[in-house]
Amino acid sequence: MLELSILGFLYEKPLHGYELKERIHGLSGHVRPVSDGALYPAITRLVKNGLVDSRTEPGASAAPRRTLSLTPEGRRELLARLRTPKDAEITDGQRFFTLLAFLGRLPDRADQAAVLRRRQEFLNTPASFFYEDGTPVSAEREPDLFRRGMLRIARATGAAEKAWLAEAVAHLES
Repeated sequence: MLELSILGFLYEKPLHGYELKERIHGLSGHVRPVSDGALYPAITRLVKNGLVDSRTEPGASAAPRRTLSLTPEGRRELLARLRTPKDAEITDGQRFFTLLAFLGRLPDRADQAAVLRRRQEFLNTPASFFYEDGTPVSAEREPDLFRRGMLRIARATGAAEKAWLAEAVAHLES
């Protein structure tokens, strides 16, 4: 998801490494903070693969800074990743939110709707955090106060997301 975030933010405009790190941190927050040890090797890979361009510019009052921008191949790669996300980017909530942050860059509304329909399909598959004899445990049947809370929160969050997805898909397909 780090590479998707880099490509997505650079799609908007060229950025210095520190600015890019701050935007990624704002998107993922405390859930998945990005370290320099992860960010800069990812940038280096993207530059090496011709997806990102790196140029040195004079600093405002200090040392020169690297400005990163998306190449035409990087734009194509971003759009391809958005159009056909991996299953984990659909099923994992935080990864899906990262995908959602940049999904508006896809120019075709049908492609956007197709991604949202994949998420709908996943959310409509019965699941639970806890199982008893192979059957998902519902909040009403869970005796543990804290697990019951987890299940109720997940159900409410899921219901809100399903409602938004239905609204968004209908909007995109109208």
